[in-house]
Amino acid sequence: MSSFDEFDAFEGASLSARAMAARPQPYLDGLNPAQREAVEKADGPVLMLAGAGTGKTRALTARIVHLLNTGRARPNEILAVTFTNKAAREMKNRVGSMLGGQIEGVPWLGTFHSICVKLLRRHAELASLKSNFTILDTDDQIRLMKQLIRAAGIDDKRWPARMLANTIDGWKNRALTPDKVPASDASAYNNKGVELYEQYQARLKELNACDFGDLLLHMVTIFQTHEDVLAQYQRWFKFILVDEYQDTNVAQYLWLRLLAQGHKNICCVGDDDQSIYGWRGAEVGNILRFEKDFPGSHVVRLEQNYRSTPHILGAASGVIAGNEDRLGKTLWTDKEGGEKVRLIGHWDGEEEARWIGDEIEAAQRGTRGMDPVSLDHMAILVRASHQMRAFEDRFLTIGLPYRVIGGPRFYERLEIRDAMAYFRVVVSPDDDLAFERIVNTPKRGLGDKAQQTIQVAARSNGVSLVEGARIAVDQGLIKGKGGAELRTLVDGIVRWNSKLRGPRIEMVEDDSVIDEGLVPLRTEYGPPPISHMELAEVILDESGYTAHWQNDKTPEAPGRLENLKELVKALEQFENLQGFLEHVSLIMDNETEEAGAKVSIMTLHAAKGLEFPMVFLPGWEDGLFPSQRSMDESGLKGLEEERRLAYVGITRAEDVCTISFAANRRVFGQWQSSMPSRFIDELPEKHVDVLTPPGLYGGGFGAAAPTRESGLHKAAADANVYNSPGWKRLQARSNARPVSQPSEARNTVIDMTAVSSFTMGERVFHQKFGYGEVVGVEGDKLEINFDKAGLKKVVSRFISGCDDIPF
Repeated sequence: MSSFDEFDAFEGASLSARAMAARPQPYLDGLNPAQREAVEKADGPVLMLAGAGTGKTRALTARIVHLLNTGRARPNEILAVTFTNKAAREMKNRVGSMLGGQIEGVPWLGTFHSICVKLLRRHAELASLKSNFTILDTDDQIRLMKQLIRAAGIDDKRWPARMLANTIDGWKNRALTPDKVPASDASAYNNKGVELYEQYQARLKELNACDFGDLLLHMVTIFQTHEDVLAQYQRWFKFILVDEYQDTNVAQYLWLRLLAQGHKNICCVGDDDQSIYGWRGAEVGNILRFEKDFPGSHVVRLEQNYRSTPHILGAASGVIAGNEDRLGKTLWTDKEGGEKVRLIGHWDGEEEARWIGDEIEAAQRGTRGMDPVSLDHMAILVRASHQMRAFEDRFLTIGLPYRVIGGPRFYERLEIRDAMAYFRVVVSPDDDLAFERIVNTPKRGLGDKAQQTIQVAARSNGVSLVEGARIAVDQGLIKGKGGAELRTLVDGIVRWNSKLRGPRIEMVEDDSVIDEGLVPLRTEYGPPPISHMELAEVILDESGYTAHWQNDKTPEAPGRLENLKELVKALEQFENLQGFLEHVSLIMDNETEEAGAKVSIMTLHAAKGLEFPMVFLPGWEDGLFPSQRSMDESGLKGLEEERRLAYVGITRAEDVCTISFAANRRVFGQWQSSMPSRFIDELPEKHVDVLTPPGLYGGGFGAAAPTRESGLHKAAADANVYNSPGWKRLQARSNARPVSQPSEARNTVIDMTAVSSFTMGERVFHQKFGYGEVVGVEGDKLEINFDKAGLKKVVSRFISGCDDIPF
């Protein structure tokens, strides 16, 4: 049916409408049948179920242009909402381009919040506000909540303001005003949450202000309580279009549903398989029940993928098929050929980072049997931000340019800079810049006046700020809680510094010159009482910095704690704390922001909506991905969201997708073994190529070798050296439990009490350090003088005798 016939079929279609429908429609050129159906099906509820890479933005934009070009709607009669300003700008630009710049654009096209601001300013009095109300940022919210918490006599250390802010924001996302918070939530925030929520809202009205959550909540409330206002906008907005509908929360869903009850012409575009923001309030159920919410709806499935190869789509489809709650669709492409999804297991996380770095350099040079690939066309997508550290360290070492998308680089993160400042002032108490950063971090009740007092005391006595702080406390210049906290900090710095090295030992310089009690002595120091890794943990714990983030209830806090753990883990590669600080200073000093191609590193959540020719997906291990925290908190629902995240990760790849995992990772200085992700065996074998890692023991499952008899786990195990006779002989040499039997317990810490079978003087081999000679034996720990790497201490299970190397 042509567009003219389509309009002619509608009762009451005017001649002008028919003339509009007869205009040229170049925006339909190149659309596939499903896209065109989604564009031309104008009336009634429409769900555009758009899989990854199926051109949904093009179809959505073409639909807007079609409504305008055919005269079905004027620009101000279309409401189009997105989630990001970037998406809104792109849609506006595309609409203008398709219409040849004939119109200024669609005035009601924008994000949920930007449109609700416009609406709320028109009806501010209905929310007890003035039209010039201000919108509070996060800092202002926290400051206001702290005032309310103090007034209520609540301990803000046990119940921090950020926790309250998070609780209230969650209620607003569910469109709950204080009087509608259910009884099941009454215990929130020490049974004071609802009361403080009510006080917070009252205070906002006194200030003529609102927060971001209020923008939607107020409009939902106005629409629910003022039928005349709702009816006005129901008449105005003849057509409603929604992008990324699977990411809507309850408040957004109610707002849209109320507006759509007028003309009932709502088109929602989304993919239930890409709903990955449940942790911030998104309800995948909104898209799953679309047909029930909007009777008579028409569902169009966009399944032709323009991004990825058949193997990548086949692998992604195989994984997502494991979810029960989904509408279902099958992605396909008319592309031919392409590499299978590559699967590789590594011995540990460091080897994983080295191998990926080598692969990137090889692809950049074009030595992988394909044309050279620009660094801009490669990305590493991780489940948790703390995984980035290993890759950043490796890339900085080999000089490989990279960028971190969606957040700062590892050593530039707030919590890492704070921790490093603590380490710096412990190593060098004269480091005034570091002391300035940590003196009131976490909060110790030291305001600007107290810190100025410390500065004056230090300058007056010609000493460092640490000593200046001690003088200020001793002389009573800083009193009360702040003074007590400052003394604890200064004493802590002295105590931590003393643990950098052991006690002083006075030694005779020359026995032959002893005369009348005058003995030339030299001062040496014994070994440190604890390792520098243990000291780092002590510093963070005793300073209160770790507790600071443990008590913080914001969504970012768990990630910051993971990053601090990763920082401590990074110390194991260095002999002492000072060496580590020097290393970080040097690599950060050498890092420049020169223009040019760079590898992208980001989390899987940040990667949504992006695409790259070559994608690496490291860390596919149970507990890490899928996230144990997500499964513990949300059960099956959490697991299904993790599976959708895996689907998103795979479908970011256009040509080459590599999935990897490590058998072992360091956690607080101890090796822990991990099982490969359960998602790996959900990959269809016909779409996967299992790679054999390089090197003697250069990968495979190692300590996490599974015992399954079929599937990709067995295929990967068959491809590595751990099944070789030489490896089995090597296992027999140790009294410890064989590391290839992990099925007894998941995440088992390697037994460090086993006794080594190696002897002094024996020649041995290590996969990283090469050949060497055993010069010391202590239980299962060996001291080895390596031919090239020098003296190292190594656990014997990572060593092989030269006769047992399984070639």
